[in-house]
Amino acid sequence: MNRYPLWKYVVIVAALLIATIYALPNFYGEAPAVQVSAARTATVVDTATVARVEQVLAAENLTAAGIQFDGLSIRARFETTDAQLQARDAIDRALNPDPADLGYVVALNLLPRTPAWLQALYASPMYLGLDLRGGVHFMLEVDMAAALERRADAATGELRAALRDANIRHAGIRRDGQAVEIRFREAEALAAAEQLIQTDFLDFEAQAAGTGTELRLTAALRPDAARRIQEQALRQNITTLNNRINELGVAEPVIQQQGASRIVVQLPGVQDTAKAKDILGRTATLELRMVDESPEGVTAERGQGPVPFGSERHLDRAGQPVITRRDVLLTGENLTDAQAGFDSQTQEPAVHLTLDAKGSRIFRDVTRENVGKRMAILLFEKGRGEVVTAPVIRTEIGGGRVQISGAMTTVEANDIALLLRAGSLAAPMEIIEERTIGPSLGRENIEKGFNSVMWGFIVVVAFISVYYMLFGVFSSIALAFNLTLLVAVLSMLQATLTLPGMAAMALALGMAIDANVLINERIREELRNGAAPQTAINTGYDNAWGTILDSNITSLLAGLALLVFGSGPVRGFAVVHCIGILTSMFSAVFFSRGIVNFWYGRQKKLKSISIGTVWKDGITAGKAN
Repeated sequence: MNRYPLWKYVVIVAALLIATIYALPNFYGEAPAVQVSAARTATVVDTATVARVEQVLAAENLTAAGIQFDGLSIRARFETTDAQLQARDAIDRALNPDPADLGYVVALNLLPRTPAWLQALYASPMYLGLDLRGGVHFMLEVDMAAALERRADAATGELRAALRDANIRHAGIRRDGQAVEIRFREAEALAAAEQLIQTDFLDFEAQAAGTGTELRLTAALRPDAARRIQEQALRQNITTLNNRINELGVAEPVIQQQGASRIVVQLPGVQDTAKAKDILGRTATLELRMVDESPEGVTAERGQGPVPFGSERHLDRAGQPVITRRDVLLTGENLTDAQAGFDSQTQEPAVHLTLDAKGSRIFRDVTRENVGKRMAILLFEKGRGEVVTAPVIRTEIGGGRVQISGAMTTVEANDIALLLRAGSLAAPMEIIEERTIGPSLGRENIEKGFNSVMWGFIVVVAFISVYYMLFGVFSSIALAFNLTLLVAVLSMLQATLTLPGMAAMALALGMAIDANVLINERIREELRNGAAPQTAINTGYDNAWGTILDSNITSLLAGLALLVFGSGPVRGFAVVHCIGILTSMFSAVFFSRGIVNFWYGRQKKLKSISIGTVWKDGITAGKAN
């Protein structure tokens, strides 16, 4: 009646072992570290950079507890913050000899001290939120007016080209704020232009004004189109911020929209506010220019002469000089998409670009006039330009579809597409709020949160053990297993723990013990009704299960509502709350019954159980006869 089959005990032991292993990394803490990543998209961090970092540390007599290289960044871990600061300064001086030309980001960070054997099992600690780990918090305001003006700028060029292609004569076209104004001398031309806008420019609505030969047609963005452009600008800025923050190696950064025009950025573990602001505020622009292939330009490219007047010298990704003309043919504003792919003829890796109407027209004219010459694609960051690629123009290219191919790998094609697609912001941003939470405050919050959970656990265990005797001890063991399992699941999911999450942990303990209280009271009720101890245990667990399930489902629904509709700290609370409900149902019913069955199920003639004092009609019945 009260015996588990072997497979159930195997499940319990396996769950206990897995929970212990994956909860362990959270008790090792974190160590100060220095992270090295690329400051520019064309800078490469590789094994040679790792060797250089090791040489710098050896020259400074600094010993790293460990150096990790994940393909994108290098992380050197140290035992003390003093060694961390000294290493940061030494590595920064060595890798960035020119402060005005930073090739690498050398930032302070924190890394877990998880032993290698646990890392081999992919056991990692939970991420800690800003309130527990310390870090920086930014509130950024996106200039939505600039996004709309940029769209109006693009529409001005597109309208000019469309009117020319349709042979509609006008007296001038210009951008007026977030609208486009076109002047006409003839009413027929104005009517034709109005029809063109209604047909081909669905984001705009046209309104005519003026009389005689002073006619005006104003094309203004429709309200729904303006909202869509603003939403797209916000999403693109968030995507670009994600790409930039990856350079800092922040674990679980928070980048989310707040309101219609603001973005919240939280970087746990980052203490270098200036470095973080530098990364967030970076501007990157794309430019297409012709390579200067004059005799003077070729000589300068070989390093044998000065750069000709009207040209500039830039380096490509391999560090080789390329002389480009100053005249800018196209910018990133004319690029609508960039995807990696393959050349249809040679099957070599290639990058496929899509240009807007204005860019398509310019590119068609430029490629027709410069067949056999090189065109350079440059990415400008912090005022310095780097040549992403400089292909040879083979033939005239029209239709707005451009292909870059030749001498590149699949990885390089993907990298170039990413650079071109997400190198710049869709609209300018301004930091309107900035907060720094020091590690000492985060450590204090961790201690307070840990103490609240620990003392809550101790008080509950003391009370339940005194009140329910041996069954209280069983419940306490199940409660400890529930806490271990909850921490392990959060660690395996790599969830971010915040102060509200720790509050949800304390709440989960109360809800878990509540299920055991229901079970114990049901067993007492059966004993009061005269049932035998073995029967009382079996019936008590069976009868309590329905009540436990109902109460936990209602709590789970409330937690899911918080998870779906909440944000920030509310979602952090909801995640721990929902997982805590699931683990408590497993530990309070399945696990605790396994312990009870293991202890009492072997006794065939069980006369009494230790479940505290049972009261019958006002008379004490002792220990559950």
